[in-house]
Amino acid sequence: MAKNVAQSPLERNGLASLDQKLAMAKRCSREGVVAGAKAALFASITTAIPTLASVRMLPWARANLNPTAQALIISTVAGAAYFIVADKTVLATARRNSFKQGAHCNLEA
Repeated sequence: MAKNVAQSPLERNGLASLDQKLAMAKRCSREGVVAGAKAALFASITTAIPTLASVRMLPWARANLNPTAQALIISTVAGAAYFIVADKTVLATARRNSFKQGAHCNLEA
């Protein structure tokens, strides 16, 4: 049975606050994703160049690093860079928002 009762101002403020927190969380996580993707791209390029060069120039690397190992090295560094930078960006954004604006970037909501 549906109730046709108007919401009290406190309930409306609570919903608006929740919507605001969700919007802030989405923005914080998006900033983290973008920063992490940039870091992963940079890390994969800076790792791929010496890895591929060493396979061509060093006999040990040529003998021991097959294409799968090369890809694993590059992708591991890129993945680590992504998660580290994304996490630091989300935490920095949350800290900045909580101290300066009084708003919280709460990703648990």
